[in-house]
Amino acid sequence: MTESGTRAGATAPYTDAARARLVMAYEACELADLARAAVPIGEHELNPDGTIRAPGTVLADAARVLAAAQRFFEATAVFERVGGADWQLIGDVLNVSPHTARVRFAMPEAAFREGLLSPEGARSDQAAEVSSLRAHMVREPLETALDLDDWVLRHEDGDNGLGTAPVSGGLVRRGT
Repeated sequence: MTESGTRAGATAPYTDAARARLVMAYEACELADLARAAVPIGEHELNPDGTIRAPGTVLADAARVLAAAQRFFEATAVFERVGGADWQLIGDVLNVSPHTARVRFAMPEAAFREGLLSPEGARSDQAAEVSSLRAHMVREPLETALDLDDWVLRHEDGDNGLGTAPVSGGLVRRGT
């Protein structure tokens, strides 16, 4: 890849569908990391009687996983829409009416198309940070894709044949 370290390569004109797929990949990565963190049982997580040492922390972690799953779900619907799926197809896949699908996903789609990707109801500094990160992914897709290439290769778990660019290699530029 001749552009991998260049600024010009980072702002290459990727298709909207490629950018939407990249955001979806990022959300999947975040979801996987959050879910993976819930698997180990920390040495000092439980009291000797089996009760939780810090009540509420595991539930808070699960709420973060659920929020990440919602972001992944929205990013997937946006990717489908940007890739050409109509509301009828989205509704059919989700077993809801096209109107319900549109009501559920029109705002995330509009935010993506505006390059903002701000989460619905952003009320906190953390939500503003997520919004800024998503906007960066849309503006600088190659940089994000290269980071995700590294993540996939670190977690390949025996998946041979991914190549050296399992994310960035699939990005499509406009006019190709």
